[in-house]
Order: sequence, then structure tokens, then C-alpha cells
Amino acid sequence: MNYKIVRLKTSGKIGKTASVLIIYTGGTLGMAYDDSGALVPFNFGLILEKIPILSNMNIAITVISFPEPIDSSNVTMRHWKDMAYIIYENYDSYDGFVVVHGTDTMAYSASMLSYMLNGLNKPVIFTGAQLPISAMRSDARENLVTSLEIASAKVNGNPIVPEVCIFFNHMLLRGNRSKKVQSIHFDAFESENYPPLAEAGIVIDYNTNAIRPYEANRKLVNMNQLDNNVMVLKLFPGITDKIMDSCFATPGLKGVVLETYGSGNSPSESWFMKSLEKAIKKGLIILNVSQCNGGRVIQGRYETSKELLAVGVVSGADMTTEAAITKLMFLLGQNYSREEISKKLTQSLAGEITA
Repeated sequence: MNYKIVRLKTSGKIGKTASVLIIYTGGTLGMAYDDSGALVPFNFGLILEKIPILSNMNIAITVISFPEPIDSSNVTMRHWKDMAYIIYENYDSYDGFVVVHGTDTMAYSASMLSYMLNGLNKPVIFTGAQLPISAMRSDARENLVTSLEIASAKVNGNPIVPEVCIFFNHMLLRGNRSKKVQSIHFDAFESENYPPLAEAGIVIDYNTNAIRPYEANRKLVNMNQLDNNVMVLKLFPGITDKIMDSCFATPGLKGVVLETYGSGNSPSESWFMKSLEKAIKKGLIILNVSQCNGGRVIQGRYETSKELLAVGVVSGADMTTEAAITKLMFLLGQNYSREEISKKLTQSLAGEITA
């Protein structure tokens, strides 16, 4: 991919300037109204014209743009590999990274990069906007400026937030704990099962107890082998054996994230359990997560979930669907055995699950 690279002229003092790489993938933050009133992507290398305050930050900013901005609804494994590659190749040259991304699949991308960037010890902050940067009430300016502050923030020479996060509407959230919950309000993301890592007001108040500690000896490895032979199956009242069996019979399918009710409950009819058992015996990995935004799967807590445990369904505990499906894709790409994958699904790789 032929990336576009622009080094912005900021007023930071040489020798005292933090350095941050912005990776512009697309999304509403990078849109502006043209003369006809239509929204079109603008040249993100000209971001200083849109947000002049960036010129006064004591940060040396470089922008790498995807050749063609993408709507986040079109994000694929290729784009995740591109994002991870850019960070890996530029890792030693910058103090932190900001990924400008559309909101619709931001939680998926942040989750996947948290697994791919094994050994990450610097901030990778995903951000975006609900309104384009040229809109009068846009949230783009604050989201980008604060993301840059967080990506460059250090204490005693070490980064304060050495992990993959999402910053949106004053809140810094762990990326693989986040979920988009709003399309018309500024508070688009929430993290029901894990506390915020920071809250930005007059100052940025960091919740240090929730942030993964900096580890001086960690070495970054770009683990970019992924497998997307997976699916999400959401249970609903009235689901039939024909639907279940046809989904499980998808050619090449290797893993399924099963969205169950409440704390991991499902229908207890014999046909339902037989369908699951047949699929698991065929080699499918089935991971149980809750349809609820908060709480956790506790297989066996109620009678309706005891049989899931018995037939070999793996409990996803308090993982989000976004973290679960990307984790399954990631683990399937590492050539682990089925038993190893099932075990690792219940363990924390990057803080995505409370083990």
C-alpha cells in the first residue's frame, strides 16, 4: 500500500518534543462539507488548517494516511494488518500512536490490534467523531487533541497508557473492552465490564489502577496471521434447528461466537443441544458471550446453561462480542490446536477478559 506521509509543522521545541504518529484510515473525523454541502474526505495532511491549536502543542506530529480513506463498515483483515504493520515499522520512532478511524467498527479494530501488537509498550489511541470536523458543534477537535495528549503523556520517562485504547467524548477506554452504543449522541462508546482508564476534564485524570503497567523489557511482535472463518450467531426466541444446522454447516467454518441470553442462557430443548453437540464434535469451536452490554457468562448458573458446559461450549465470561470474535480470528490464525484455542479463549491475552 502506498501510504501518504506528511510531517506537520508544530512549534514544539527540539529536544523536548514528544513525537506522535497519526494513522488516518478514514471516518467522519476526516470529512468536510464541499461547496454543494456534501460530505467528502479532506486531505488529512492539512489538519492544521482545521485544528490550528495543534500547531501550539509541544508534539512533533506525523500523519500517515491510507491511500483511499475507508468507511469503517468496509474494514477487513487487510486493513487490520496494514494498521499493525505501520505501528510495528514505526514503533521505535514515536512515543505514541493515534489511529483516526470510523466509529462503526472501531471497537473491532481496537480489539484486534490489542492481540496483534503482542508486547506493546506504548499508547495506541483510536479516536474518531460523530460529526465531521467542519461542523460547528463537531466533537472531532476535542477527541483528536486529547488523544494526542494521551498518546504523548509520560511519567518519569515512561508512557502512562501503554496499551490499545479508545478515546471518545472525554473518556479513555480499554480498546478490547469497548462497544459502540450510540449513533446520535457524542458518548458513542461504553465499557460496562471494565472501568475507564482516564477521564478528560480541565485535566486528564488517569485511573492508574486500571491501566496495564509499563514493562521496560517488553518487545513488540506483529502477530499478523488471522483466520476469518468465523461467525456470530445471535439467539432469539423462535430460532430453529434448520437455522442452527445451516449456519454450522457453512463450508470452512471453524469458530462461532454464540450470543446467548443474560448470564449465558439458551434454549434447553433437545434439538438445540444436539445441534451444538454435533457441531462441536465436527470440530467447531463455539464461544458463549452474553447479548447484554454488561455482566458475564456463568455457564451452569441456571439450568438452561448447564448443558452448554456439558457439550463443550466455551465460556466467554465478560468479553464483548467485538473482543470475542476478533480473539477467535486471531487464535485460529496462530495454528494452535483446538484444545489450545479453547483454553486461551478463557485466558487474558490483552486485558479483554476477567479470568
